[in-house]
Amino acid sequence: MTSSPPTGVFVPVPTFFKPASESKSLQAELDVETQVKHSVHLAKNGVRGLVLLGSTGEAIHLSRQERFDLVSGVRKGLTDAGFPDYPIMAGVLINHLDEVLEWIEEYKKAGAQWGLVLAPGYFGAEASQDNLKEWYTLVADRSPLPILIYNYPGVTNGVTVLPDTYRALAQHPNIVGCKMSHGNVSIHVQVSTDPEIDHKKFRVYSGFGAQLGPIVVFDAAGVIDALAGIYPRTVSKLFKLAEKRPIDDDTLKQLKELQYTVSAAEDYIGATGVIGIKEAVTRVLGLGTYEGGRLPIKGKTPEGTWEKWDKKILGRVQKLEDSITEAEFR
Repeated sequence: MTSSPPTGVFVPVPTFFKPASESKSLQAELDVETQVKHSVHLAKNGVRGLVLLGSTGEAIHLSRQERFDLVSGVRKGLTDAGFPDYPIMAGVLINHLDEVLEWIEEYKKAGAQWGLVLAPGYFGAEASQDNLKEWYTLVADRSPLPILIYNYPGVTNGVTVLPDTYRALAQHPNIVGCKMSHGNVSIHVQVSTDPEIDHKKFRVYSGFGAQLGPIVVFDAAGVIDALAGIYPRTVSKLFKLAEKRPIDDDTLKQLKELQYTVSAAEDYIGATGVIGIKEAVTRVLGLGTYEGGRLPIKGKTPEGTWEKWDKKILGRVQKLEDSITEAEFR
């Protein structure tokens, strides 16, 4: 039987690179050791799974061998740390059908359990909903791993997968969920409440923690959220409150207060992107380096950016993160 991912908070982890000054090639080299340390930290602090080599993970900047080395290295590191079956999705960001299947095959060999497959959007609006259905069906028919539909209009020329398309594809036995990285809450809610979809099998995730409370209350499976890669306990506690049934008045009050804080902090992610995420991980968790990165995404945010956000909201989130007990996020 095809397995589906668990509900909860996943993190689209950034890919860590060594300082360019230490690398022998034209590009900064992978830092699998740091990747493992970050992954284990997340596993210990409430995060229920990882997305390796998604958009945040810069899969398009890595070679085939590097993608394999990263996934297999993280799988081994998690196993050695006592997390042998920890959930890993791996991003597939290519449009050629044969190459999509090659990526997934490599990910299976490396130890991932699911492929997170980006909607083909190079030609934008020319990608009709019928053609998207056919494309994903061809992938799913042949994929050695269960797959999830990944819809990120910001990197696919505005291509948006619509509710009817999700409904049709959700019937495929090898398609077990989706990640929606856009702000259309209506599509989230329609798909997560659609009575024709088996939601125990087809999991609906948002790409934004800013939407966590609203969509999980309406039966979404969770989020794949970058902020949780910096403050895992905070976002995991928010999910725990949102999934509680029934939701009593005290839980709803806490949920609203925590959602406000998380949503405000998510603005930092939106404003600074991959560079800001990596800088935050370095500043908050002491992992990575300001030098590490591959063109055109390398370096750090402009002078004063972190200080502004730290004063505005991130300092408050850090205090909250430090105060949350294990009982509150497990």
